[in-house]
Amino acid sequence: MIPVAASSMFFHEYPLDEIFDAVEATGLDGIEFWLETPHFWLQGLPADELVATIRSHPRISSLQIHAPVLDLNPCSINPDVAEASRRWAVAAVELAARVGAPVVTVHPGKRTAKRTPMADDYRRFARYLSVLREAVAGRRVTVAMENVEPRVNAMIATPEEARHLLDREEWLSFTLDVSHAMNHSPSLLSRFVETCGDRLANVHVSRAVDGVMHLPLEGDTAVCGVLRAIAAGGYQGPLTLEIEDQNLAHDLSLEEKIQLLAGEGAFLRRCTG
Repeated sequence: MIPVAASSMFFHEYPLDEIFDAVEATGLDGIEFWLETPHFWLQGLPADELVATIRSHPRISSLQIHAPVLDLNPCSINPDVAEASRRWAVAAVELAARVGAPVVTVHPGKRTAKRTPMADDYRRFARYLSVLREAVAGRRVTVAMENVEPRVNAMIATPEEARHLLDREEWLSFTLDVSHAMNHSPSLLSRFVETCGDRLANVHVSRAVDGVMHLPLEGDTAVCGVLRAIAAGGYQGPLTLEIEDQNLAHDLSLEEKIQLLAGEGAFLRRCTG
């Protein structure tokens, strides 16, 4: 059965043990843990605390890592920003190796100016890939590049770009963000599945409506059909619910968050079971 996970950032305001308790209470299988989860990030990345929390929650059987992306851009024209972005991506790989997480999702970065990426931007991207390639060497960790929302300065926003990257970098895998693709068009999502489905390591699942991304699925039949096709293709990695609670109608209590994820998880299992 395909594991269903939740992003730790859905529980933005809670400490580690409460986040893991809440995910266990949803009945989901796993967590995609962001290094930028505030309790962890602002406490100086206490890896020992995270390891202890993981060990005390054995029912969470699937664990993935998401590299830091807020305020960062590995393709930035600012060399300090680009260097910091590379360093934090490596830190995510190192943490994944420490806690036994098999996959780290990273973002590709973008051209700083809102213009089409040029040769210099791709040279910085190549440097980023080189650092990541070196970081995973000898480690049982896979790096998966995520598709981003198509914009003028975006990189790895189309299936063709992603396929070209995957063909060139055989060590690299792919994280499909359903909402990023659906916000452009359902056909773009289907093309990503057809073009890059053989290299999937993680799938971020949420809905996009009228330009608002990372919404609950609420029984969306179109997304269900795509996930069914992914499952039929042999995918066995996690389906990660990546929902932005700030895009919901009101602030949710912890219990409401648990109930929402439990319902979303049940829907995903019906789609892929």
